[in-house]
Amino acid sequence: MTLPNQMSDGIHADGRVARAGEAPETAARAMVLIHGRGATPESILALVDELPDDLGFAFVAPGASENTSHPRSWYPRSFLAPVEDNEPGLSSALARIDATVAELQNFGIEPPSILLLGFSQGACLALEYAARRARRWGGLAALTGGLIGDHVAARDDAGTLDGTPVFLGCSDRDPHVPLSRVNESEAVLRRMGARVEKRIYPGLPHIVVRDELDWVESAMRRIAGRLRHDEAVAAADAG
Repeated sequence: MTLPNQMSDGIHADGRVARAGEAPETAARAMVLIHGRGATPESILALVDELPDDLGFAFVAPGASENTSHPRSWYPRSFLAPVEDNEPGLSSALARIDATVAELQNFGIEPPSILLLGFSQGACLALEYAARRARRWGGLAALTGGLIGDHVAARDDAGTLDGTPVFLGCSDRDPHVPLSRVNESEAVLRRMGARVEKRIYPGLPHIVVRDELDWVESAMRRIAGRLRHDEAVAAADAG
């Protein structure tokens, strides 16, 4: 299902929002999927067809505006450019994710039950968002991406990711994402307290592969299993 965006978040305020899975009103857990440059919320949401549909997840994919100088893209230049060169798109993109997470929280789905996933430009945005909004997330899957900026700051005062499981998947020779930036991002996230798993795929084209989705599926099952355990404990205590 695709809905118009009702949020006010800068130049991306008119971007669409695509949804699948459980309704947020009844779901106990959720995944936020962030598309890449020139793509659509529907295109990233298509990954849901490759993931389990019986774990009670709400899937939400916010979309970049189609009415900017860089349509369907979160920011105009490479993620390796100075941050200021990608404004105001970058700040608006981060605000879109903020609004998406806030909507889920309004329905009682908190960050430890939210899995962030992005591909390419969306992976860079997911990483940057998690680093700037450091807390315990259910998981973070960055499929071909790295932290944003012409250099990677230490982020020592950004808070802690508190054991958040993070997946970094990338080719050893991706045309857009240098392996050096993936390695730098890994080091920063580890210092921030994330549990990082990095998988480098020799000669992989700029695509998502099944091995990456296997990690995503395992993260979904961990979130669902933990919540079901917590619900059982709460029910036993109430009894």
